[in-house]
Amino acid sequence: MTKGLLGRKVGMTQIFEESGLAIPVTVIAAGPCDVLQIRTSERDGYEAVQLGFEDKPRRLARRSERGHVAKLSSKRSKKLSAAGQELASKAGCEPKRFVRELRGDTTGYEIGQKLTLESLADVGVIDVTGTSKGRGYSGVMKRHNFHGQRASHGVKKVHRHAGGTGSGSAGPSRLFKGIRMAGQYGNARITVRNLKVVRIDAENNLLLVRGAVPGPNGGLLVIRETNKVG
Repeated sequence: MTKGLLGRKVGMTQIFEESGLAIPVTVIAAGPCDVLQIRTSERDGYEAVQLGFEDKPRRLARRSERGHVAKLSSKRSKKLSAAGQELASKAGCEPKRFVRELRGDTTGYEIGQKLTLESLADVGVIDVTGTSKGRGYSGVMKRHNFHGQRASHGVKKVHRHAGGTGSGSAGPSRLFKGIRMAGQYGNARITVRNLKVVRIDAENNLLLVRGAVPGPNGGLLVIRETNKVG
């Protein structure tokens, strides 16, 4: 059974063990999540559980978003019903702000089921996926930690430049992929693996994990039981 939840990053703090050791932790508001759909190998070609997190006001939700979670009357649905075709089951909940799929075994999940932190009660280590902070268009010193040019005579106003990016000769007449240059820094999907679960507050839907997770406070996260061995 695939174990995971969706949530938001609250912020970082520290807690103390009985020995007095301070542990840096990230507080995550995880769940409750609704099971919106279940992907099957026979119908979709893969197995996954689709989860939805945080209700979205109906006045802000598109009709497609409302029809994704609840049955709406339409010409197509009436035509299918008249033909005797069974309509896909819906979760019967409010539209969701954050919808993601967790691939893996779907045994034990049902459409409309509500998942809470209790589903992670026996999970000790997790992987957290989020979007890192966007830092705009950055140079090579900030983006790749280049040391820059020399600050000596003859170096004129290029102290923070990348320097030569050629491949050493006129042979390739191009740059190879992966050359470190200036460009967009941040705003990328990042997964931090093997984070230890320090504490679970199921009553307040709070999850405390050791270390940092990607993104700003308030950023949306995908939390999964780690599959890393060792």
